[in-house]
Amino acid sequence: MVLKRKTTILLATIFSFLIVLLGATNVSAARTDMVDVSNNNGAMTVANFQDMYNNYGVKAIVTKISEGTSFKDSTAANNIANAQKAGMYISGYHFAHYNSVASAIAEADYAGKLAQADGLPEGAVLATDVESSEQSSVSEAQNDADNQAFMTEVAKYGYRSTIYTMGSWVGSVMSVDTGWIASYPYNPSGQEWYTSNHGWQWSSSYTFSGSSGYFDVSELYDDFFTSYQSPNSSSTTTTTTTTSTDNDSAVTDSGSTSSNVIEVDNSSSSYVPLMALQDDGSMTTITNRALANNTSWQTDQTKVVNGTTYYRVATNEWVAAQYLAGNSSTTDAASSANVIKVNNSNSSYVQLVALQDDGSMTTITNRALANNTSWQTDQTKVVDGTTYYRVATNEWVNAEYII
Repeated sequence: MVLKRKTTILLATIFSFLIVLLGATNVSAARTDMVDVSNNNGAMTVANFQDMYNNYGVKAIVTKISEGTSFKDSTAANNIANAQKAGMYISGYHFAHYNSVASAIAEADYAGKLAQADGLPEGAVLATDVESSEQSSVSEAQNDADNQAFMTEVAKYGYRSTIYTMGSWVGSVMSVDTGWIASYPYNPSGQEWYTSNHGWQWSSSYTFSGSSGYFDVSELYDDFFTSYQSPNSSSTTTTTTTTSTDNDSAVTDSGSTSSNVIEVDNSSSSYVPLMALQDDGSMTTITNRALANNTSWQTDQTKVVNGTTYYRVATNEWVAAQYLAGNSSTTDAASSANVIKVNNSNSSYVQLVALQDDGSMTTITNRALANNTSWQTDQTKVVDGTTYYRVATNEWVNAEYII
């Protein structure tokens, strides 16, 4: 990835010298389980991937999807399609520039939507590549919060996530419990580093006889990158209460945007649990996301499992019918709610604010709305001459951002 590019020429020179001395094309080292590809490698073919699979033991490909909130890797769709044709697992990564929770959410939304458009399979990994100057300039706690926000948001699009970074940053610039770590030993022969993580990227200058140029290669220690699973089994562990109603996260089977609105409430708890549909047709509880009580949500599908009806409110996120407010004495605010679309021409996201006890509004720092997304609103309030629209429990958006 980017951190290696500055040293590629020097490494290439060193490796070329070693090749002359040792008479080998690659140093015998850790396994080449996974290979990174991006626009730096050009458009990869099925034959390229098959050579890696057949002759080098490569099981998985990870392709660059995006960077920041404006760069789209033009080779991603091609790489995803051709890797799948070659019978390999395919994942994606996003090069991060965020240094706040709000910007991390905005970048996650950008990456998630591009990944879906490029054909990245649901349940694949969409890693966050965290190694830029933006992260080095903030605290470890801030980076940890930002990374968590990115991974949690990416799950809305049906993807698991993990942190990719350099070994020297682990435990100093950010915390990584189980990630994908890059560190390049002088002699990788017989080495196995960072074995408690999903994988170790041990070279940025590996060559394959069936492909031109240099490649990043990794040894994998589990099946995180070699399976397609529910995003609920990702390394994201922090429990958050979700209060957004982003229509873009719930797509109907027919592609129609004409969804229904439900209001949810759990009289036995402060939140409503979410469920994920498994491959065997069963439902399992999502442990790192939930819906706030008395919030309204778009739903585009229903499914009956073991006699219980579930309503889909996001990609593989379902709520049981028992939590619909219509089954209790809650108000019918959602039935008369309107839909607004928001955009901030001066930023990549729309800021949210919270109503205080004294009637003032304060900025919410750990959540924001992505540009050009639609939201359910059930109340308006005028504060100091400004109109605000409520989109969740005590989460409001300034009228100036409404399209």
